[in-house]
Order: sequence, then C-alpha cells, then structure tokens
Amino acid sequence: MSDRDLSLNDDLILESLGIHPRSPVPLTLEEHRELGAELRSINARLQELCKLVVSVYGRNTQAAFTFIKAAEHVDRLCQDLQAQAAKDLPGYPIDGLYV
Repeated sequence: MSDRDLSLNDDLILESLGIHPRSPVPLTLEEHRELGAELRSINARLQELCKLVVSVYGRNTQAAFTFIKAAEHVDRLCQDLQAQAAKDLPGYPIDGLYV
C-alpha cells in the first residue's frame, strides 16, 4: 500500500467524522491568536493538573502515566500549531501564539 493510499484512507475517516482535511484556506492571524490563547491556557492548566496527579499518586501509576502522556501530547499540539502558523502567515509576527 502506498503513502497516497494511506492518506486517502485518512481523508475518508476524517470526512466521516465531519472533518474536511487539507482546507485550501488557512487560519487567519486572528483565528490563530484565538486558538493559541485557548490552547496556551489549556496547556498550562493541564501541566498543573499533571504535576498534582503525579505528586499524589506517584509517577509509576497508570493514572500518572496517562496524564503525563496527555500533557505531552497537548504540548506537542501547541508546538505543531506554532509551526503551522509560521507556514500559514509568512511575514507576520507569530512568536508566542501557541508556545
């Protein structure tokens, strides 16, 4: 199976969920600012809650492990969206939109 076939399959899955992949129109600067503000807030709160769960239950519990992974993934999402904003808005000041 080629990469193209996998991509096509992903597109079908996303469309079945009502998500239209590869939108030809990127987010605007204002949309990135709004999304960035929300995700920075979520990321900060998730990091705080993760520290709490780890301190209460210990790092070697399933709850702590899953919380750590969730926090890592949200942090990664913020980094990926920061990179996407740079692609969407060349020449605009995008530093700190998501991270």
